[in-house]
Formats: sequence, structure tokens, C-alpha cells
Amino acid sequence: MQSVMTMIYKSEAGERELRDHYRQALESWPVPAEHLWVPTREGETFVLACGPQDAPPLVLLHGSGTNTAMWRGDVATWSQHFRTYIVDLVGEPGLSAPSRPALDSDAVSLWLDDVREGLQITDAAFVGASLGGWTALDYAIRHPERVTRLVLMCPGGVGRQKVGWIFKTLLTRPFRRDRLRESVMIVAGLDEEKDRQALDALVLTFTHFNPRREKLPVFPDEALRGLTMPVLVIVGAHDAMLDSHQTARRVRECVPHSTVHLLPEAGHAIFGQAEPIAEFLRA
Repeated sequence: MQSVMTMIYKSEAGERELRDHYRQALESWPVPAEHLWVPTREGETFVLACGPQDAPPLVLLHGSGTNTAMWRGDVATWSQHFRTYIVDLVGEPGLSAPSRPALDSDAVSLWLDDVREGLQITDAAFVGASLGGWTALDYAIRHPERVTRLVLMCPGGVGRQKVGWIFKTLLTRPFRRDRLRESVMIVAGLDEEKDRQALDALVLTFTHFNPRREKLPVFPDEALRGLTMPVLVIVGAHDAMLDSHQTARRVRECVPHSTVHLLPEAGHAIFGQAEPIAEFLRA
């Protein structure tokens, strides 16, 4: 178990560099935040808590190869109205335990339920992106009574996965920063100038980090039909990783209380949706 867990980074020096970079991001966080450590069956989980303590709870789940810093541009909007809990997924390049619960089981849902109990919240709204979207959707299917509203940005598990969960192009050229940068731009749909900060962070991450390689399980129609809460799905028409058109179609056909936004110019990485999501969450 331990040997598998320590392999999420390519080297100890790379792990230190990524953690130092992450801690710098946490030190310059745009709103006041508490740093929480929640014990779970998968090990300690790091959670950043922002917003009024008596506000309705909102849980954020980031994508593969990132951490709570992914939500830096959104948290000021959402934490005005919600007690916002930003979770570092286990097995990803954050401060949570390096364990990787099996995706083809209830292990991820059990871990997330441990987090919910540790935060002492009965139910919450959830926002998840990519792998975090898959995680939130898996939890909502298994525990619909604990999810008040669900927002999924380019979620896995609905539309066809175009490439392996891992960026295949990133693994074939791990030592060439220029090629790595080019691959990240293509796969994530990032612009060299407009998205420079996000691009720099992803290139640094995939220089030192070994992402999960398995494909995400796809949820059957009957599972999607069982969702009882309002659901907002936002996908990019140019997503290089997931078939966003199929995602949109299946959600519209199967999810009872769903709203779908298919962004015509966006890829896998989606930005600038804080206000529309806030409107949905507050409705």
C-alpha cells in the first residue's frame, strides 16, 4: 500500500517543489480562510473553509492534477453567500493523503462521506470539475438526500472519454517542458497568453506528478435518472478529453431537474462561471 501511495510524485524533490508552490498560493488566498484537517478512512484530508460559518454549506471538488488553488478565481463570489469547503482530493497534488480509492467501487463515496461527517454538515450543495465532477456525481447518485444542489463542470462519467483519464500526450514526453506545455494547452484547451497562470501551474504539476491512469467508470442511464436535486452541467464544446456533446445529450435526456450550458468556445478547462453558478446555487 505504502509503495503505491508514494508513487504519486516522480521524486521527493518534485513533491517538495509542488508543495512549496501550493503553500505560496494558500498564503495569498483572496479571502479569509481556515485550514482544516479531516480524518478519513483514506487518511487525512485537507479542506480550506471560507465564508460565514452560519451560511449554507457548499463543497468544492477540483479536477485531476490540481488542488484547492483551482477555485481561487471563484471563491470570493461563492463565499459571500455560502460556508464554502474546498476539498483537496486524496491522491492528487494537494495536502491530502496520497491514497487512491478504487473508482469502480463505493470507496470514493465512503471517503467523501467521511469528509462530510468530519465537517459536521448534514447536507450541502456540491460543485465539481472533471474528476471532481465525477466524484460529486457518484456521491449524489449514492446519497441524493445529502446533496441539495449539484453543479458539474466538464464532468467525467457521462460522455465518452476521448483519451485515457491520464493525459496520454503528457506521459510520452515527460522531460521536455516545451512539448509538455504544448500538450497541456491542447488537452486542457488553454490559451498561452490569456491562461498563462493556469498553464504554468499545470506544466509544473505534470513535470513532477503521476496522475491516475484508469478510465472513469460511466454512470448508467438509470443512475442519472435517480438524481432528485437540481443539477447544472457546464461543458465546453471543444473539450479534448470528454465528449461534451454526449454529456449534454445524456444529462438532458436522463436527469430530471437539469440545466445544461454547452459553451461554444470552451475546452476542458472552464473559467468565468462563478456568477452563473452562484445564481443557480442561490435559486
